[in-house]
Amino acid sequence: MYTPVRPSRVERITIRHTVEYQLRWWKRAEHAGSERPVLVLAHGWMDVGASFQFVVDHLARDRDIVALDWRGFGGSRQPTPVDSYWFGDYYGDLDAVIEHVSPSAPVDLLGHSMGGNVVMTYAGSRPARIRRLINLEGFGMAEPPPSSAPARLTTWLDELKAPKRMRGFATQADVIDNLRTKNPRLSAAHAAWLSDHWAEPGADGRWHVQGDPVHKGVNPVLYRRAEALAAWAAIQCPVLWAEGANTHSDRESRGASPFPRAEFEERLGAVRSVRRAIIDDCGHMLHYDQPAALAQLIEDFLDD
Repeated sequence: MYTPVRPSRVERITIRHTVEYQLRWWKRAEHAGSERPVLVLAHGWMDVGASFQFVVDHLARDRDIVALDWRGFGGSRQPTPVDSYWFGDYYGDLDAVIEHVSPSAPVDLLGHSMGGNVVMTYAGSRPARIRRLINLEGFGMAEPPPSSAPARLTTWLDELKAPKRMRGFATQADVIDNLRTKNPRLSAAHAAWLSDHWAEPGADGRWHVQGDPVHKGVNPVLYRRAEALAAWAAIQCPVLWAEGANTHSDRESRGASPFPRAEFEERLGAVRSVRRAIIDDCGHMLHYDQPAALAQLIEDFLDD
């Protein structure tokens, strides 16, 4: 079992009147100065904020760090059942969390995958609240043609009648095996530690992923690339884009369609100040695969 180098504490807050959010804090030492902004970490789809522990343990410079669990993931629970999760809610949630953790000063903000998409749009809408922005493979989604809207809506309506279910596991060992199957570079010790945060035992004796199964359904609203590009172009702070060298080959090996590189380059080209980095022997889950290398990139960028 992995033993964290830097301990954390959990804070639970209520935002936007009814939504319970779980925040995981790594507080700076008592003797450390407070000149560095709070670093806010936003995880991706079907992940949890605790998974950033491995990266935090490699950060040498002392500072306040906080990782959120997005609504419907980990310890952030919806007060009532919902039929869909909307990016508009993620933006509103992030705004409320930043206001809570740093009400008067800009923050440094990092997002992975889905979280990367959220933080990019947010930074273009609230530029004064972000000092430095880090995007870990949050390249957006492929834009579907408008003609697909009726079929998408039909699928969503059908799913309302047959809700999705989250996969269960017979034992914690099965959870660990699943984490390592999906992420072969994740060590056994890291996977064992993460399993306690990514899943939990249920009343039925099985282990269940800490995520609302509604996340697995389609959203009736189509992704609009032009709107995303407008937000990316409005970002005023320096941006670090980091990707894994093996991301596309890993996706192809699983039969997934690689994101068109030309389309990605168009999107990243809209950002006015961007630094790029590629991490070797690393796939999409950068903070799982190469936490030490990622931590070095983060500190070099934030302290530059």
